[in-house]
Amino acid sequence: MITSLTHISFGTLRLFSSSALPSALKHELVEGLRTLVRSGDLRRALSLFYCAPVELQSQHAYAALFQACADQRNLRDGINLHHHMFSHPYCYSQNVILANYLITMYVKCGNILYARQVFDTMPERNVVSWTALITGYAQAGNEQESFCLFSAMLAHCCPNEFALSSVLTSCRYESGKQVHGLALKLGLHCSIYVANALISMYGRCHDGTAAYEAWTVFEAIEFKNLVTWNSMIAAFQSCNLGKKAIGVFMRMHSDGVGFDRATVLNICSSLYKSSDLVPDQVSKCCLQLHSLTVKSGLITQTEVATALVKVYSEILGEFTDCYKLFMEMSHCRDIVAWTGIITAFAVYDPERAILLFGQLRHEKLSPDWYTFSSVLKACAGLVTARHALSIHAQVIKGGFATDTVVNNSLIHAYAKCGSLDLCKRVFDDMDSRDVVSWNSMLKAYSLHGQVDSILPVFQKMDIKPDSATFIALLSACSHAGRVGEGLRIFRSMFEKPETLPQLNHYACVIDMLGRAERFAEAEEVIKQMPMEPDAVVWSALLGSCRKHGNTQLGKLAADKLKELEPTNSLSYIQMSNIYNAYSSFNEANKSIKEMETWRVRKEPGLSWTEIRNKVHEFTSGGRCRPDREAICRELERLISRLKEMGYVPEMRSALQQIEEDEQKEEHLSHHSEKLALAFAVMEGRKSDDCGVNLIQIMKNIRICIDCHSFMKLASKLLGKEILMRDSNRFHHFKDSSCSCNDYW
Repeated sequence: MITSLTHISFGTLRLFSSSALPSALKHELVEGLRTLVRSGDLRRALSLFYCAPVELQSQHAYAALFQACADQRNLRDGINLHHHMFSHPYCYSQNVILANYLITMYVKCGNILYARQVFDTMPERNVVSWTALITGYAQAGNEQESFCLFSAMLAHCCPNEFALSSVLTSCRYESGKQVHGLALKLGLHCSIYVANALISMYGRCHDGTAAYEAWTVFEAIEFKNLVTWNSMIAAFQSCNLGKKAIGVFMRMHSDGVGFDRATVLNICSSLYKSSDLVPDQVSKCCLQLHSLTVKSGLITQTEVATALVKVYSEILGEFTDCYKLFMEMSHCRDIVAWTGIITAFAVYDPERAILLFGQLRHEKLSPDWYTFSSVLKACAGLVTARHALSIHAQVIKGGFATDTVVNNSLIHAYAKCGSLDLCKRVFDDMDSRDVVSWNSMLKAYSLHGQVDSILPVFQKMDIKPDSATFIALLSACSHAGRVGEGLRIFRSMFEKPETLPQLNHYACVIDMLGRAERFAEAEEVIKQMPMEPDAVVWSALLGSCRKHGNTQLGKLAADKLKELEPTNSLSYIQMSNIYNAYSSFNEANKSIKEMETWRVRKEPGLSWTEIRNKVHEFTSGGRCRPDREAICRELERLISRLKEMGYVPEMRSALQQIEEDEQKEEHLSHHSEKLALAFAVMEGRKSDDCGVNLIQIMKNIRICIDCHSFMKLASKLLGKEILMRDSNRFHHFKDSSCSCNDYW
């Protein structure tokens, strides 16, 4: 007896006559092929098969090899084997079992066209044939063809649980309900495979009603497996019912059901995406989940740790815990994990995000397009374009110079850093542009107040505009005072259903009309809104009332804003300023006291400037800086010279709790952007940087009227351009004028 055909030479096999080939030898060949396949040596298995006498090439041998090609997604060898089968004298091409193996192989290899050709040429088909092709269409995302094929199947054979679960993987709500009804009729709804597929189908509908239908199926299952629990959690998560998803997880845990990576990732998504959870619930659940992943060992999996990092950073704002967790991942930090932590710090701490990117490169990892996009987002939060230029060079070196997403991120970063020329260069050099590319360029012009440039770009746009396109256009018109053009653009949005104005568009129009002191029209627009105005709409109106001193309408806007966001300091501060401007000091004090009662904190004014590749931060008053006295002396000298040029402090911009004008003036002089400018002048003189004609400053809130006047005159006095970026836009100060034309 031959122990293994894998050890027989091909020449030896040819010595056997057809009469000397017992069935045992055929079985031995099949087992030998399976042994080679299991060891990963498909190539040698195929060689052995092709060199064997044709009498040994049984249907079982073909089946084993087709299955191996399917498992290894080896389409080329599968096609060759298929062609070889056509030449076999036993007409295996008519064999329904082998045809089913062929369909499965082509489906798994992603060639649904070849799978359909095999199916169409079959003289007879069984339920496996239909199910295999239905699965192929479902996996390819072709819902219509999958459902049509399933419907046609019903005229030929009765579907089993696998056919039902296969078609359900691509069904939408209506077709899924029909399959659900058929499952009930056939008594297959109790099958764990069908029930799990039904739960997933209802979950994909992203609808609360469908989610509860999934819950009905879930509760009816007597014996649930891990897939059942995960499917139910995923269904609630995808329908934005995070609290329900967490409830299922807690029940799962209390029932002693184990969980896996998919469970944790779905719960993290629930914490991250759902709007029905309050921060305390998210925090408590995140800590418990973190603890469970440590105990179970799942924390060592990169995807799990990265998902927890995202929750800690973007939902809880716990960046210290987030960073600590990332550092504990030293054994499994891949490019996904690095990108996750860079994304987490991109807005919160851009400089650290840049440093993390440097560490990533030091560890010899290659950034992908998502990593570059994330680190460029961090660059957008810095004062100058220095880091963006460095990353841009690495983008080119890494072969991503033609990547549309990366180029979009470059446009955004350069725009935020004040380099509009570099934005144009990137945009003009792009081989292909999507709607984000055009929107990014439009936003860049809007941010820099170049409304005359934004409209021609919009007219050249060769892609259908979206919601963000119109926000950029309306914002630019608002900042430039182009009310007529803005209203024309706004009205044009009603011409097509897909461009109907949303809340953000209405906020832009209210802001535009308010800035132009057209309050009656602004009120009329608010009354005609098809949805309830949100906090952005009311804050836009309140800002305009503050600018033009409309106390009555301002109070209405402030009250509405307090209802929506009681902890937002804007409503209290703006109303206090409005009252103070008209000497209603008692009312102003009431507003401040109300703010204190609710323990609402005003966002402190911060400014940054970059000197010799180092970023310097300034707070209002210059506290926490060891060189405060030197900066204040420099600022006093600067103010003295500006007063000779006609500078008069705008007392309305000072805190109104301060009674004496001298104290108000001192308070104004210590605004963070003025300290940043004084420091830049002082440091420039120290290093003899007199030839540097640009000073860049970034501020976290809107620049006040007094500082705006100060910067205009300072640009003329110093003979330098001052590029100031506040929370709304850029101000280019040069020769005692500003790019905003004093309209901002």
